Amino acid sequence: MNLKQLISPEAVISDLKAKDKVSVLAELVRPLLNQDPGLDKDELVKILLEREKLGSTGIGDGIAIPHGKVEKLEELLISFGRSMEGIDFDSMDGKPAHLFFLLLAPESSTSSHLTALAQLSRLLKNKTFREQLLEAEETSDIFQLIVEAGDED
Repeated sequence: MNLKQLISPEAVISDLKAKDKVSVLAELVRPLLNQDPGLDKDELVKILLEREKLGSTGIGDGIAIPHGKVEKLEELLISFGRSMEGIDFDSMDGKPAHLFFLLLAPESSTSSHLTALAQLSRLLKNKTFREQLLEAEETSDIFQLIVEAGDED
């Protein structure tokens, strides 16, 4: 699965303004609405919060991968956000999350959804990649890092 096909430069937020879990989900959903105007921001946030009730998608090491399945969606959508300050995301290690990949998948997808989650998890296990995402100065640099890392995976 090629991340270049799933994420657009407009879906990369280099400086999240959010200070809490609900706000970060809303902020990460916003650029995806441009890719699929039939989506509803409040409905997407609700779906993502329902998924969070099953267990936090804050996986530790400053990473969160919120995700959910959306009935009206036809293809996988991904956005990325970075918070230099960090946001409490109920992460497994109890530390704030700084790097967020939000994944929305069609209701009917199982393998592509799981493949994308696994690929993101593999990429984010790489400490150098995480550090590069945190150190990148421009949004375009972050996008390039994500695309190149996805090509290598």
